[in-house]
Amino acid sequence: MNRQYKVFYPKNLVSFVDKDDFIPFSSYKSYPIEQMQRRSEDFLSNIQRRRTIRHFSDKPVPKEIIENCLKAAGTAPSGANRQPWHFSVISDQEIKKQIRHAAEEEEKKFYSGRAPDEWLEALEPLGTDENKPFLEVAPYLIVIFSEVHGLDSEGEKINNYYVSESVGIATGMLITALHNAGLATLTHTPSPMNFLRKILKRGKNERTFLILVTGFPSDDAKVPNITKKNLDEYTTFI
Repeated sequence: MNRQYKVFYPKNLVSFVDKDDFIPFSSYKSYPIEQMQRRSEDFLSNIQRRRTIRHFSDKPVPKEIIENCLKAAGTAPSGANRQPWHFSVISDQEIKKQIRHAAEEEEKKFYSGRAPDEWLEALEPLGTDENKPFLEVAPYLIVIFSEVHGLDSEGEKINNYYVSESVGIATGMLITALHNAGLATLTHTPSPMNFLRKILKRGKNERTFLILVTGFPSDDAKVPNITKKNLDEYTTFI
């Protein structure tokens, strides 16, 4: 006799499935080793061009591009398949203005005393300060929320697992998808970020993970002259 498991699917639907109720992995696509090598090299070359920017153009971005990238992020693995994330996509200029005002208020406190000197020294080469015009200029702000716990159709609490890890993976996939589509991004984390939940009317079971700013870079966009660590500095093969 097969054991049954209670499974929570998206939209908090509950179903009972047999432990052997799986489907073939038919979506897997195999490549010759030589082609795998080439694909890995091509991807590396593409992703190495990705840079975080702070100077955006107000050039419009078709909504369909953002939707496709969000769908890609939604395929991310998550603890017990709870998918504990929510993406609030803001293009409304008035709401972007509200977010900028609130973010700059927090950033002023950060740069004028809240942040320790060591942190400010680490940020100095990046040229950051309390002014965040990109929050109004870029066509889209994607505010990413993590669900500390879910809610069923009756408002009862549903436990989520590995929330930070799951949302972090989905966010990384979203950044990669946006880059692959030809857009630039900026991860912005004003601290604290409670004002975003209020402005965007999100639930008490959600916590702001970060703001992802996206759009086209401005014609005069510049990036810090920095480098990444070499593979042998962050990897051990055993």
